Amino acid sequence: MENVVHLGVALTESGFQVSQVCCSRQSCFDFAARKNDTAVLVKVTSDVDTFSHHNARELKVIADRVSSASLLISQQAHGRPLEDDTVYSRNGIFVVTEKTIRNIALKTANPLIYAGPGGYSVEVDGELVERRRKELGLSMGKLAVMIGVSRRTLYGYERGMAKASVKSAYKLAETLGVPVAKPINILERKRKQQQCLLMKARHAFIRKVILQKVLKKFAFCDISPVYRAPFDFIMNIPKSKLVIVGSVAARDERCLDKRIEEIISLCNVIHAHPVLITEKPKFSEKAVSCICLDELASLHTSEELVTA
Repeated sequence: MENVVHLGVALTESGFQVSQVCCSRQSCFDFAARKNDTAVLVKVTSDVDTFSHHNARELKVIADRVSSASLLISQQAHGRPLEDDTVYSRNGIFVVTEKTIRNIALKTANPLIYAGPGGYSVEVDGELVERRRKELGLSMGKLAVMIGVSRRTLYGYERGMAKASVKSAYKLAETLGVPVAKPINILERKRKQQQCLLMKARHAFIRKVILQKVLKKFAFCDISPVYRAPFDFIMNIPKSKLVIVGSVAARDERCLDKRIEEIISLCNVIHAHPVLITEKPKFSEKAVSCICLDELASLHTSEELVTA
Protein backbone atom coordinates (compact mmCIF):
# COMPACT_ATOMS: atom_id res chain seq x y z
CA MET A 1 0.00 0.00 0.00
CA GLU A 2 2.84 2.39 0.86
CA ASN A 3 4.47 1.85 -2.55
CA VAL A 4 1.16 2.55 -4.26
CA VAL A 5 0.75 5.85 -2.43
CA HIS A 6 4.33 6.93 -3.13
CA LEU A 7 3.95 6.18 -6.82
CA GLY A 8 0.69 8.11 -6.94
CA VAL A 9 2.40 11.11 -5.34
CA ALA A 10 5.28 10.90 -7.83
CA LEU A 11 2.86 10.89 -10.77
CA THR A 12 0.91 13.80 -9.29
CA GLU A 13 4.12 15.81 -8.91
CA SER A 14 4.92 15.17 -12.58
CA GLY A 15 1.60 16.56 -13.79
CA PHE A 16 -0.72 13.55 -13.71
CA GLN A 17 -4.18 13.64 -12.22
CA VAL A 18 -4.35 10.59 -9.94
CA SER A 19 -7.40 8.97 -8.37
CA GLN A 20 -7.69 7.67 -4.85
CA VAL A 21 -6.25 4.22 -4.23
CA CYS A 22 -8.96 1.58 -4.66
CA CYS A 23 -8.84 -0.45 -1.45
CA SER A 24 -12.49 -0.87 -0.42
CA ARG A 25 -12.53 -4.15 -2.37
CA GLN A 26 -10.01 -6.45 -3.98
CA SER A 27 -9.27 -4.83 -7.31
CA CYS A 28 -7.36 -5.64 -10.50
CA PHE A 29 -5.98 -2.08 -10.43
CA ASP A 30 -4.93 0.28 -7.66
CA PHE A 31 -5.58 3.70 -9.17
CA ALA A 32 -6.16 5.60 -12.39
CA ALA A 33 -3.94 8.38 -13.71
CA ARG A 34 -4.37 10.88 -16.52
CA LYS A 35 -2.24 13.48 -18.24
CA ASN A 36 -3.92 15.38 -21.08
CA ASP A 37 -5.53 12.73 -23.29
CA THR A 38 -3.53 9.83 -21.87
CA ALA A 39 -5.21 7.72 -19.18
CA VAL A 40 -3.91 4.55 -17.53
CA LEU A 41 -5.10 2.04 -14.94
CA VAL A 42 -2.18 1.03 -12.72
CA LYS A 43 -1.63 -2.05 -10.57
CA VAL A 44 1.37 -2.20 -8.24
CA THR A 45 2.62 -5.59 -7.07
CA SER A 46 5.93 -6.72 -5.60
CA ASP A 47 5.95 -9.89 -7.72
CA VAL A 48 4.32 -9.98 -11.15
CA ASP A 49 3.71 -13.73 -10.75
CA THR A 50 1.02 -12.98 -8.16
CA PHE A 51 -1.07 -11.15 -10.77
CA SER A 52 -3.40 -13.83 -12.14
CA HIS A 53 -4.70 -14.16 -15.69
CA HIS A 54 -8.20 -13.52 -14.31
CA ASN A 55 -7.07 -10.12 -13.01
CA ALA A 56 -5.29 -9.42 -16.30
CA ARG A 57 -8.36 -10.29 -18.35
CA GLU A 58 -10.61 -8.05 -16.30
CA LEU A 59 -8.13 -5.20 -16.23
CA LYS A 60 -7.89 -5.25 -20.03
CA VAL A 61 -11.67 -5.24 -20.40
CA ILE A 62 -12.12 -2.33 -17.98
CA ALA A 63 -9.27 -0.35 -19.57
CA ASP A 64 -10.81 -0.86 -22.99
CA ARG A 65 -14.22 0.35 -21.82
CA VAL A 66 -12.80 3.57 -20.38
CA SER A 67 -10.32 4.16 -23.24
CA SER A 68 -7.29 3.74 -20.98
CA ALA A 69 -4.00 1.91 -21.11
CA SER A 70 -3.28 -0.73 -18.47
CA LEU A 71 0.03 -1.12 -16.68
CA LEU A 72 1.65 -3.32 -14.04
CA ILE A 73 4.39 -1.95 -11.80
CA SER A 74 6.51 -4.68 -10.25
CA GLN A 75 10.02 -5.45 -9.02
CA GLN A 76 10.44 -9.11 -9.86
CA ALA A 77 9.18 -12.05 -11.92
CA HIS A 78 10.01 -15.75 -11.69
CA GLY A 79 12.16 -14.99 -8.66
CA ARG A 80 14.39 -12.54 -10.56
CA PRO A 81 14.51 -8.73 -10.32
CA LEU A 82 13.20 -6.79 -13.30
CA GLU A 83 15.53 -4.45 -15.14
CA ASP A 84 14.87 -0.71 -15.15
CA ASP A 85 14.07 1.00 -18.48
CA THR A 86 12.96 -2.34 -19.89
CA VAL A 87 9.43 -3.40 -20.81
CA TYR A 88 8.07 -6.82 -19.87
CA SER A 89 4.65 -8.33 -20.51
CA ARG A 90 2.22 -10.35 -18.40
CA ASN A 91 -0.90 -11.76 -20.05
CA GLY A 92 -0.89 -8.98 -22.62
CA ILE A 93 -0.25 -6.15 -20.14
CA PHE A 94 2.97 -4.14 -20.07
CA VAL A 95 5.09 -4.52 -16.93
CA VAL A 96 7.80 -2.07 -15.82
CA THR A 97 9.63 -1.18 -12.63
CA GLU A 98 8.68 1.78 -10.48
CA LYS A 99 11.87 3.58 -11.52
CA THR A 100 10.94 3.14 -15.18
CA ILE A 101 7.51 4.71 -14.81
CA ARG A 102 8.99 7.54 -12.75
CA ASN A 103 11.52 8.20 -15.54
CA ILE A 104 8.75 8.23 -18.11
CA ALA A 105 6.64 10.59 -16.02
CA LEU A 106 9.47 13.01 -15.27
CA LYS A 107 11.44 12.93 -18.53
CA THR A 108 8.77 11.87 -21.02
CA ALA A 109 11.37 9.33 -22.19
CA ASN A 110 10.00 5.92 -23.13
CA PRO A 111 12.10 2.73 -22.77
CA LEU A 112 13.60 1.08 -25.86
CA ILE A 113 14.16 -2.51 -24.76
CA TYR A 114 11.53 -5.22 -24.65
CA ALA A 115 12.13 -8.40 -22.63
CA GLY A 116 10.41 -11.41 -24.15
CA PRO A 117 10.70 -15.21 -24.04
CA GLY A 118 13.57 -15.08 -26.54
CA GLY A 119 15.55 -12.47 -24.62
CA TYR A 120 15.97 -8.72 -25.00
CA SER A 121 14.97 -7.05 -28.26
CA VAL A 122 14.40 -3.65 -29.85
CA GLU A 123 11.81 -2.54 -32.38
CA VAL A 124 13.58 -0.85 -35.26
CA ASP A 125 12.24 2.12 -37.23
CA GLY A 126 12.26 0.31 -40.56
CA GLU A 127 11.40 3.34 -42.70
CA LEU A 128 14.27 5.30 -41.18
CA VAL A 129 16.70 2.41 -41.71
CA GLU A 130 15.74 2.03 -45.37
CA ARG A 131 15.89 5.78 -46.04
CA ARG A 132 19.26 6.21 -44.33
CA ARG A 133 20.70 3.11 -46.04
CA LYS A 134 19.79 4.52 -49.44
CA GLU A 135 21.16 7.94 -48.52
CA LEU A 136 24.51 6.28 -47.77
CA GLY A 137 24.39 4.32 -51.02
CA LEU A 138 24.38 0.95 -49.28
CA SER A 139 22.68 -2.11 -50.70
CA MET A 140 20.68 -4.29 -48.35
CA GLY A 141 23.25 -7.05 -48.70
CA LYS A 142 26.15 -4.70 -47.96
CA LEU A 143 24.53 -3.27 -44.83
CA ALA A 144 23.58 -6.74 -43.63
CA VAL A 145 27.24 -7.81 -43.81
CA MET A 146 28.37 -4.64 -41.99
CA ILE A 147 26.08 -5.27 -39.00
CA GLY A 148 26.50 -9.04 -38.97
CA VAL A 149 22.99 -10.24 -39.89
CA SER A 150 21.48 -11.96 -42.91
CA ARG A 151 19.92 -10.03 -45.76
CA ARG A 152 16.60 -11.63 -44.86
CA THR A 153 16.88 -10.40 -41.27
CA LEU A 154 17.64 -6.84 -42.40
CA TYR A 155 14.66 -7.02 -44.76
CA GLY A 156 12.53 -7.95 -41.73
CA TYR A 157 13.81 -4.90 -39.85
CA GLU A 158 13.00 -2.54 -42.72
CA ARG A 159 9.52 -3.98 -43.21
CA GLY A 160 8.66 -4.03 -39.51
CA MET A 161 8.41 -7.81 -39.56
CA ALA A 162 11.09 -8.57 -36.97
CA LYS A 163 12.58 -7.09 -33.82
CA ALA A 164 16.34 -6.71 -33.54
CA SER A 165 18.59 -7.91 -30.77
CA VAL A 166 20.05 -5.13 -28.65
CA LYS A 167 23.48 -5.84 -30.15
CA SER A 168 22.21 -5.66 -33.75
CA ALA A 169 20.24 -2.49 -33.05
CA TYR A 170 23.37 -0.86 -31.60
CA LYS A 171 25.46 -1.86 -34.64
CA LEU A 172 22.75 -0.62 -36.99
CA ALA A 173 22.59 2.76 -35.26
CA GLU A 174 26.38 3.04 -35.21
CA THR A 175 26.69 2.16 -38.89
CA LEU A 176 23.90 4.43 -40.11
CA GLY A 177 24.74 7.28 -37.74
CA VAL A 178 21.15 7.70 -36.56
CA PRO A 179 19.13 6.31 -33.62
CA VAL A 180 17.05 3.50 -35.09
CA ALA A 181 15.26 2.10 -32.01
CA LYS A 182 11.57 2.89 -31.64
CA PRO A 183 10.58 3.97 -28.11
CA ILE A 184 7.93 1.77 -26.48
CA ASN A 185 4.91 3.83 -25.52
CA ILE A 186 3.66 1.85 -22.53
CA LEU A 187 0.87 4.39 -21.92
CA GLU A 188 -0.64 3.90 -25.36
CA ARG A 189 -4.08 2.37 -25.37
CA LYS A 190 -4.14 -1.08 -26.97
CA ARG A 191 -6.67 -2.28 -29.50
CA LYS A 192 -10.15 -3.26 -28.38
CA GLN A 193 -10.25 -6.46 -26.36
CA GLN A 194 -12.53 -9.12 -27.77
CA GLN A 195 -13.61 -10.53 -24.45
CA CYS A 196 -16.91 -10.99 -22.70
CA LEU A 197 -17.15 -11.61 -18.98
CA LEU A 198 -20.92 -11.92 -18.96
CA MET A 199 -21.09 -15.45 -20.38
CA LYS A 200 -18.23 -16.76 -18.23
CA ALA A 201 -19.65 -16.03 -14.79
CA ARG A 202 -23.44 -16.17 -14.86
CA HIS A 203 -23.55 -18.37 -11.78
CA ALA A 204 -21.81 -15.67 -9.77
CA PHE A 205 -24.81 -13.37 -10.24
CA ILE A 206 -27.15 -15.54 -8.15
CA ARG A 207 -26.13 -13.85 -4.93
CA LYS A 208 -26.35 -10.35 -6.46
CA VAL A 209 -30.00 -9.97 -7.29
CA ILE A 210 -29.73 -6.24 -7.96
CA LEU A 211 -26.90 -6.76 -10.44
CA GLN A 212 -28.93 -9.45 -12.17
CA LYS A 213 -31.77 -7.00 -12.66
CA VAL A 214 -29.45 -4.29 -14.01
CA LEU A 215 -27.83 -6.66 -16.51
CA LYS A 216 -31.22 -7.96 -17.62
CA LYS A 217 -32.65 -4.45 -17.95
CA PHE A 218 -29.74 -3.26 -20.12
CA ALA A 219 -28.90 -6.54 -21.88
CA PHE A 220 -29.24 -4.72 -25.22
CA CYS A 221 -26.46 -2.31 -24.23
CA ASP A 222 -22.69 -2.61 -24.27
CA ILE A 223 -22.51 -3.63 -20.61
CA SER A 224 -20.15 -5.91 -18.67
CA PRO A 225 -20.24 -7.06 -15.05
CA VAL A 226 -17.07 -6.40 -13.08
CA TYR A 227 -15.76 -8.51 -10.20
CA ARG A 228 -12.34 -7.09 -9.33
CA ALA A 229 -12.97 -3.37 -8.90
CA PRO A 230 -14.80 -0.98 -6.53
CA PHE A 231 -17.75 -0.98 -8.95
CA ASP A 232 -19.99 -3.79 -10.26
CA PHE A 233 -20.65 -3.04 -13.92
CA ILE A 234 -19.41 -0.80 -16.69
CA MET A 235 -21.40 0.41 -19.66
CA ASN A 236 -20.58 2.27 -22.88
CA ILE A 237 -23.22 4.31 -24.68
CA PRO A 238 -21.62 5.02 -28.08
CA LYS A 239 -24.46 7.24 -29.33
CA SER A 240 -23.98 9.80 -26.56
CA LYS A 241 -20.30 8.91 -25.96
CA LEU A 242 -20.99 8.16 -22.31
CA VAL A 243 -19.17 5.73 -20.05
CA ILE A 244 -21.12 4.63 -16.99
CA VAL A 245 -19.34 3.12 -14.02
CA GLY A 246 -22.07 1.46 -12.03
CA SER A 247 -22.32 -0.06 -8.61
CA VAL A 248 -25.03 -1.85 -6.66
CA ALA A 249 -25.49 -1.48 -2.93
CA ALA A 250 -27.26 -3.93 -0.66
CA ARG A 251 -29.18 -2.59 2.32
CA ASP A 252 -26.70 -4.01 4.83
CA GLU A 253 -23.45 -3.11 3.01
CA ARG A 254 -20.69 -1.77 5.21
CA CYS A 255 -18.18 0.89 4.11
CA LEU A 256 -20.38 2.01 1.23
CA ASP A 257 -19.34 5.62 1.74
CA LYS A 258 -15.68 4.70 1.26
CA ARG A 259 -16.41 2.69 -1.88
CA ILE A 260 -18.48 5.48 -3.40
CA GLU A 261 -15.72 7.98 -2.58
CA GLU A 262 -13.24 5.83 -4.51
CA ILE A 263 -15.61 5.48 -7.48
CA ILE A 264 -16.20 9.24 -7.68
CA SER A 265 -12.45 9.92 -7.59
CA LEU A 266 -11.87 7.27 -10.26
CA CYS A 267 -14.59 8.65 -12.53
CA ASN A 268 -13.12 12.15 -12.30
CA VAL A 269 -9.90 10.79 -13.77
CA ILE A 270 -11.27 8.42 -16.43
CA HIS A 271 -14.08 10.81 -17.45
CA ALA A 272 -16.94 8.46 -16.61
CA HIS A 273 -20.31 8.88 -14.90
CA PRO A 274 -20.77 7.14 -11.52
CA VAL A 275 -24.14 5.46 -10.97
CA LEU A 276 -25.40 3.71 -7.85
CA ILE A 277 -28.32 1.26 -7.80
CA THR A 278 -29.75 0.81 -4.31
CA GLU A 279 -32.50 -1.06 -2.51
CA LYS A 280 -33.15 1.79 -0.11
CA PRO A 281 -34.01 5.47 -0.77
CA LYS A 282 -31.54 7.60 -2.67
CA PHE A 283 -27.98 7.88 -1.48
CA SER A 284 -27.13 11.40 -0.32
CA GLU A 285 -23.92 11.85 -2.36
CA LYS A 286 -24.75 14.46 -5.04
CA ALA A 287 -21.82 13.49 -7.27
CA VAL A 288 -23.42 10.10 -7.95
CA SER A 289 -26.55 9.39 -9.97
CA CYS A 290 -28.57 7.23 -7.58
CA ILE A 291 -31.39 4.96 -8.76
CA CYS A 292 -33.62 2.99 -6.40
CA LEU A 293 -34.42 -0.55 -7.43
CA ASP A 294 -38.09 0.39 -7.78
CA GLU A 295 -37.16 3.17 -10.22
CA LEU A 296 -35.10 0.87 -12.41
CA ALA A 297 -38.12 -0.69 -14.12
CA SER A 298 -39.43 2.72 -15.21
CA LEU A 299 -36.24 3.65 -17.12
CA HIS A 300 -36.56 3.48 -20.90
CA THR A 301 -33.01 4.22 -22.03
CA SER A 302 -29.55 3.70 -20.60
CA GLU A 303 -28.95 7.47 -20.69
CA GLU A 304 -31.59 7.83 -17.98
CA LEU A 305 -29.21 6.20 -15.52
CA VAL A 306 -27.31 9.47 -15.62
CA THR A 307 -30.15 11.94 -16.06
CA ALA A 308 -32.78 10.38 -13.75
